[in-house]
Amino acid sequence: MAAVIEIKGIKKFYQMGQTTIKALDGVDLVIEKNEYVALMGPSGSGKSTLMNIIGCLDTPTGGNYILNATQVDELTDNELAEIRNKDIGFVFQTFNLLPRLSSWENVAMPLVYAGVGRSERRKRADDILEAVGLGDRGDHKPNELSGGQRQRVAIARALINNPAIILADEPTGNLDTKTSLEIMQIFSEIHAKGNTVILVTHEEDVAQYAHRIIRLRDGKVETDVINENMITFTHS
Repeated sequence: MAAVIEIKGIKKFYQMGQTTIKALDGVDLVIEKNEYVALMGPSGSGKSTLMNIIGCLDTPTGGNYILNATQVDELTDNELAEIRNKDIGFVFQTFNLLPRLSSWENVAMPLVYAGVGRSERRKRADDILEAVGLGDRGDHKPNELSGGQRQRVAIARALINNPAIILADEPTGNLDTKTSLEIMQIFSEIHAKGNTVILVTHEEDVAQYAHRIIRLRDGKVETDVINENMITFTHS
């Protein structure tokens, strides 16, 4: 399989007054195409920092990051923005939806940046909302939706440009158990269609849907194992 993400000796240090905080302290990681990976660890372990670096939302203090055979530190800000818009889909715990926009307008937002016309944006957004079970909610605003529906809108937005990589940061953190299960089923379906899925979570039961679990502690990889007990759904 081809590696989509190669990380070598990645460090991320912050200065807090006289103290240096080592959020990441020499992480090595290779993630191949169509892997389903959970990043785990206690608060402060570096998992969200690593996610932000993988997603080109943050730059490391040191080390080497190669994404789809491209040396990330050699890219311009515009090239990084294009990668974030086209190659990577982001799903956040807090949904990050724009409150004044309807579901379809939120989903279509990345297409605005890509220069796609309004009627084509609407069609593509409607299709993808249908795929996540919200075909009848396209004109609803976020405050008219449940938490689970909002997360589905956020997932649809992440998928709209058909990115190779989906990054999800605590995607079930604000959801009840039944809704969490529905959201994890959607991620399982996304993975089954060929996407690489990387999930940050502190919940053991959520990590069990991934086929590889990487645990971080104190900014380093503590363990990196194949999940023999991966929970699978039957896909229709």
